[in-house]
Amino acid sequence: MLDIDTSKIAQVILYAREMERAEPELRGFIDNLNEDEQVSLVAVMWIGRDAFDADDLEEAKATARHEATTPTADYLIGTPHVADHLESGLDALGISSADALEDLL
Repeated sequence: MLDIDTSKIAQVILYAREMERAEPELRGFIDNLNEDEQVSLVAVMWIGRDAFDADDLEEAKATARHEATTPTADYLIGTPHVADHLESGLDALGISSADALEDLL
C-alpha cells in the first residue's frame, strides 16, 4: 500500500517533466512531503525502473527507508528519466498514471 496520494506522485511527474523550469518547485514539493510519502515515492520510482517488482512494494519501501543517505529531492532530481520511471511504477502497481495526470490538468 502506498503512503502517498496518487495526485502527489502525478504532481512530481509534472514538475519533473519541466525540470529546467520547475526544479525549485519540484525540490520544494518533495521536501514538504513527510518521510512515509518520500519513501513511497522512491519505491514507486524503483518499481518503474524495474529495480523491484510491483509485488515487492513493501520491500522497496523498506529498502528506500533503510538506504536513504541523501535528501530525497536530490536523489530523485539526480535520477535520469525520473518522470518516466514514476509513470511506469504507477502503471505496474495497477494505478493509471494517465488518469492521475489528467486529474491535475
